[in-house]
Amino acid sequence: MATQKTPTPRRKAPVEDAADPAIRVLRRFRLVFNAVKTHFRAVETKAGVSGAQLWALSIVRERPGIGVGDLARAMDIHQSTASNLLRGLLDAGLVVAERAGTDRRAVQLRSTPKGARALAKAPGPFTGVLPEVLGRLDKRTLARLERDLDLLIAELDGDTRGARIPLGSDGR
Repeated sequence: MATQKTPTPRRKAPVEDAADPAIRVLRRFRLVFNAVKTHFRAVETKAGVSGAQLWALSIVRERPGIGVGDLARAMDIHQSTASNLLRGLLDAGLVVAERAGTDRRAVQLRSTPKGARALAKAPGPFTGVLPEVLGRLDKRTLARLERDLDLLIAELDGDTRGARIPLGSDGR
């Protein structure tokens, strides 16, 4: 009796090689950004919220009663960015904010049934495809990527404040 083999996932062929290494790397960046954009478009189409809002909503659902500061830390974003993401979720009725407990200034967030339905419709991963894939890479690969990207960012004279604005948000 023959046993059935489970097909092994095939990797897509590498991008057509150009003679110039800078062009080849640029093409790979385009592939990464296009994959991220495609995921965020699918999220918005299916769930009706941005990718960053979906991530925030998923955290609120997982941690009922979370505050804005803790949400910002969980997403590694600035608290004002978390507040801006939440504003849309609150306006859409996907999240509610309550002032409860001893400190009436602190807001506790909870997802609503409408929020749960939006999450059920949305394609995963809720954190986005790039964080998901980066989380699967081994430590040596991540360390090498970090060093190499640090060199690129230094050449770009990149503004480090942008590192705390999640992909899939408008950064307001």
